[in-house]
Amino acid sequence: MASLIEGQARPIRLADIAKAAGVSHGTASNVFSRPEIVRAEVRERVKAMAEKMGYAGPDPKGRLLRAGKVNAIGVATTEPLSYFFDDPFARVMMAGISQACDATGAGIALVSAANQEKLAWNVQSALVDGFVLFCIEGGSRLVDLTRERKLPFVALELGFDDETVSAIGVDNVAGARLAARHLADLGHRRFAVLSLAFADGRTGFATPEIVRSARYTGTRDRLAGYFEELSRFGIDTARIPVYETENEETSTKAGLEAIFAAGEPPTAILAMSDRMALVAIDWLKAQGLSAPGDVSIVGFDGVPDGALCTPPLTTVAQPITEIGRRAARMILDHDGAVRRETMGVELVVRGSSGPARKG
Repeated sequence: MASLIEGQARPIRLADIAKAAGVSHGTASNVFSRPEIVRAEVRERVKAMAEKMGYAGPDPKGRLLRAGKVNAIGVATTEPLSYFFDDPFARVMMAGISQACDATGAGIALVSAANQEKLAWNVQSALVDGFVLFCIEGGSRLVDLTRERKLPFVALELGFDDETVSAIGVDNVAGARLAARHLADLGHRRFAVLSLAFADGRTGFATPEIVRSARYTGTRDRLAGYFEELSRFGIDTARIPVYETENEETSTKAGLEAIFAAGEPPTAILAMSDRMALVAIDWLKAQGLSAPGDVSIVGFDGVPDGALCTPPLTTVAQPITEIGRRAARMILDHDGAVRRETMGVELVVRGSSGPARKG
């Protein structure tokens, strides 16, 4: 191999280049790391020798590890890598994380896997200074694996109670109450809920026991906010169907089919994510129904896609980009403290919600 010392089974090192070029090790190092302080003729001589001997340059991993900081953030999820590009919430969140990293010149490593074994290897091997965790599903597994790295991390959409974990989220109860009040004020009395997961690996109608034993408190809090507000209007929340989805098209459509086949159809749907709400709008159109003419829909997130659909989506908007920026700054400026932030939300009224139909 051209990059091996002749007669020796070891790679070419910087010291070999320095010796062959007749310069000190420090000068050879500066040619690759601080070329502006080395005379042009010396730079050219060292680079020519490096090319002749097949030396590509210092290993950046070694240099970064010696410095104790790699200047990069890992963003982790248990979802496949496509999640970062397909999910509208994830795309906006990544924009906020990217803005914070761009401001400091830090890099981003996406960490994901479709199976638990690969996820563990990816988390353990990622060359990063800390992690931002998308804890929508599989949150406990992500936290456990990240703790083992002994690196700082912050959880987004924290799905379980743990005061030792830095986290940024929103007031789910308050946001859900805004959505429910809006629809109740419009005269709606027959509701259905498209829910995020209460626990991993399960879809279908959620019983009161499933809700009480929820692993993901963010989901439980949104449902509590819906039900608290609707109860104020005299609505029997025990009769409201709650369908647990995986926050994607297949399980959301299955939920809608089950809800509309179960009896008297709802006039209003509370969706715990904009992604589900957008699927619901399209599903209704396919059934010959309309929003809001037949069924009003309110989402939760405030992703840009909601403003572009037909009709535009009424939603509970959270400051997704700002959450991403703050999460990244928590890692970049880590001081060892556990920080937990709850941010506010607002109701954005658009065309997908309207007065309850007569009869």
